[in-house]
Amino acid sequence: MDVVLIRPEIPPNTGSIGRTCVATNTRLHLVKPLGFSLDEAQVKRAGLDYWENVDLTVWDDWAAFEAAHAGARLVLTSARQGVLYSEFDYQPDDFLCFGPETIGLGPRMLERYGETLVRIPIWGPVRSLNISVAVGIVLYTALDKTGLLKDRERGV
Repeated sequence: MDVVLIRPEIPPNTGSIGRTCVATNTRLHLVKPLGFSLDEAQVKRAGLDYWENVDLTVWDDWAAFEAAHAGARLVLTSARQGVLYSEFDYQPDDFLCFGPETIGLGPRMLERYGETLVRIPIWGPVRSLNISVAVGIVLYTALDKTGLLKDRERGV
């Protein structure tokens, strides 16, 4: 299971997601352009002293990431479209992909990956959840549904 942030914009969110990835032994991919420098104190502050332990790969763009993972199953997330995240049939080798904080993933990507698109429902006046919250919800659900959560609890 891997987490992919496509064009992340907000350093503290990326730091917090990095911390979650360390806590779950999950690889993190960042797809450029980034809205910040990885040297920024905000990224490291949110990731605390765990940032150096993040299993991190940075990609020049989506095409480079996609080419390197041809044949892999990419699960994209949306606030409004797709299968309810808790009802999706995750697989252990999935790449969980999240779009930029301010605009999300574009309609072409959502359409292209419509069969592996999951949503976290929101009600009321809220437009979206914080991306670090969304990653936590989807990642822990996927780890649980695939049995990886129990494996990692046992140290496997």
